[in-house]
Amino acid sequence: MERQLNPESEKLSLYFIALLPPLAVRREITQLKEYVRDTYKSKAALKSPPHVTLQPPFKRMESEMSEVKRQLAAFADSYPPIPMKLSGFAAFPPRVVFVNVVHTPELMALQPALALHLESFALNDDRTRNRPFRPHITIAFRDLKRSQFKRLWEEVKERSIEYEFLVPHLTLLKHDGRRWNLETEFPFASPIVE
Repeated sequence: MERQLNPESEKLSLYFIALLPPLAVRREITQLKEYVRDTYKSKAALKSPPHVTLQPPFKRMESEMSEVKRQLAAFADSYPPIPMKLSGFAAFPPRVVFVNVVHTPELMALQPALALHLESFALNDDRTRNRPFRPHITIAFRDLKRSQFKRLWEEVKERSIEYEFLVPHLTLLKHDGRRWNLETEFPFASPIVE
């Protein structure tokens, strides 16, 4: 008996939702990631643009994403641009080094509000749902060896890095099998000028 392939069948794609710094800041942080790759042989962080994760990776079929995107657009349109401040470096030993993101009230309120707004889509598993929101911009993680972590941390822990900016939109990223790419940007509401 010959098996029929369903032309309507779709594969699951991997997505996540983030805040991205302005392009000039992303370029500078990407240069840091490239330095870490060249000096410490840790390249995993280069598979995504510099970002603050608001919703960890989740799998969905393309056909399901139109409603998720509609909800993201509505959510973003109900918030003004988000002020963000980057200040220094921090780490999650023994593998993760990142640019520290200051926990501003606006940023710390945004992530749980987004999670609540998207709750009906069941994007989070139990492990993700119970993980506290720790905003950061990773420069090295998963493939950073423990011995290299110590060296990198010694190098950057006192290093100064300071940026302040407004993030004008939420960003949905999609994995292409090799790296994360910008899929859709959802503008925050324009501030009212009086």
